[in-house]
Amino acid sequence: MTQNNLFDLNGKVAVVTGSTKGIGKAIAEAFAFAGAKVVISSRKAEACEDVAHAIRMEGGEAIGVPCNISDIEALESLTEVTLATWGQIDILVCNAAVNPHFGPLAEVTEEAYDKIMDSNVKSNVWLCNMVIPQMAERGDGVVVIVSSIAALKGHDKLGVYALSKAADVQLARNLAVEWGRSNVRVNCILPGLVRTDMARALWENPETYAEAIESYPLGRIGEPDEIAGTAVYLASRAGSFVTGQGIVVDGGSTIASGRYT
Repeated sequence: MTQNNLFDLNGKVAVVTGSTKGIGKAIAEAFAFAGAKVVISSRKAEACEDVAHAIRMEGGEAIGVPCNISDIEALESLTEVTLATWGQIDILVCNAAVNPHFGPLAEVTEEAYDKIMDSNVKSNVWLCNMVIPQMAERGDGVVVIVSSIAALKGHDKLGVYALSKAADVQLARNLAVEWGRSNVRVNCILPGLVRTDMARALWENPETYAEAIESYPLGRIGEPDEIAGTAVYLASRAGSFVTGQGIVVDGGSTIASGRYT
């Protein structure tokens, strides 16, 4: 192994859910830049094709496959279309997630709870079960689940979301144990606050932003491509001895004792 090919993804096929914006889009673009063929997936077909087209215009290979992650048949279609197009899936990134409830656990409705757990956990279980076996047959594969530092901290407004993201970390551990002897590696990325649409309310307003970064030693929030770099590491030979881990990428917020300013 040489340094020149540590992060090379040429010849790999990657499926990235929730990849028409934010962290998912940044990961898909980084994979394409590293040489992978990329499947762009989210709910809306037009948005998928727009991102895939932009990647192709930059010389990469990409297709768009719309998928509602809460629909098992749609997950099956995503898997089948990818295999029919490119013959294999080497890298799976489970990034799509929802959070329809912002408030204490005591106030969550059953509908909101089920939507969060179904989208953020159950869909990942089903999709991994669909994709990993063909990786195991070849003796090579990588799964990256995008969790959150919410999995590591208590929060009075993000309790259900945090439950789902903690479950994703344990899912990665379990799958890493179950499939490790087939050379399938499974890891989680736990981002801190990142400049995405989901977190827009926290960074768009200057006063809210200043409050949000008080505990961040770097004094700022993250950018989507800073999470993408970790995904490339985990998907490439650079991360070939890493499995079952939750890698925190949070500007140091979880190691700070409180206000840093």
